[in-house]
Amino acid sequence: MPVSTIPPVLNQDSRKSAAANSAVAKPKGASILAAEKEQSPSLNYLLGTLSAAEMAPLMEHLELVTLRLGDMLYEPNTQLHYAYFPTSAIVSLHYVTASGASSEISGVGNEGMVGISLFTGGNTTPSSAMVHTSGYAYRLERSQLKAEFNRHGQLQQILLRYTQALITQVSQTAACNRHHSVEQQLSRWLLLTLDRITSGEFVLTQELVANMLGVRRESVTAAAASLQGIGCISYRRGHISVINRKNLEQCACECYAVVRKETQRLLGAI
Repeated sequence: MPVSTIPPVLNQDSRKSAAANSAVAKPKGASILAAEKEQSPSLNYLLGTLSAAEMAPLMEHLELVTLRLGDMLYEPNTQLHYAYFPTSAIVSLHYVTASGASSEISGVGNEGMVGISLFTGGNTTPSSAMVHTSGYAYRLERSQLKAEFNRHGQLQQILLRYTQALITQVSQTAACNRHHSVEQQLSRWLLLTLDRITSGEFVLTQELVANMLGVRRESVTAAAASLQGIGCISYRRGHISVINRKNLEQCACECYAVVRKETQRLLGAI
C-alpha cells in the first residue's frame, strides 16, 4: 500500500501502478488540504462518543485516508487488515452471487465502522465492502483494534451496540428486498444515504443504485421517475437531490423507520 500523508484506499489491481507513481505524486490542491484539515475522529459517531481518556491510546494509531468511489476495502473471504471509521464517505457491504448478481446487505457511514469481524473473531466474511460515496475515513490496524476492544472499556461497549444496530439493518434490508416495491426500496435507500451526508445532493448512477438494490436498472429508472414526478427528488445525469424529505419518507416502507429508530436507541444510549 503506498504511503502518503492521507493515502487513498486502493483495490488490488491499482496498488502496483500507484506504488510506481507515488514518488512523483502531484501536490495537493488548496481545496483538498482544507477538506483534510476539517476532518476529525469525532466526526465518526462511534469515535466521537469516547471520552478523552478512551481516545488517547487510539489517536496515534488512527490514520486518515481518502476513500474513492469504487474502492474495495475488502473482498470476500480475504483477511481484513484494518477497521474503517468513516467521517464523510459511505461504504456498501454487499454480496455477489456466483452468477455475478449483487445486492447491498447494509451501508456504513459516519454512524459506524467497517470490519466488525475483526473483533467478533471471524477475521473474514463472504461479503465485500465497496465505497459508493467518496470521502474520508479513519482506519485502525487490526491488532490495535483488538487490543483496545479487549480492554473492556467504552470502545467495546459502543462497538457491540453498533453490531446489534448493523444486524437490524441487514435483517430489515432482507425483508425489504423481498416484500416491498422498488419505489419503496429506493426511498428507504435514499433516506439512509441522506442521513449519512451533509448535503441533500449526491452523485449516483442508475447502474450503481440497481446493484445496491439488486434489481434491474430499468426498474430503478421507473422508480426514480415516479419519485421525481411527485416532487420527492430531482434527478439529472446521475445527480440526485432530495427536495421534499417528508414526502420521501411517506413513500418509503416502514423499514427505514425501523432501522433509524433502532440505531438511535442503541447508539444514543451511550
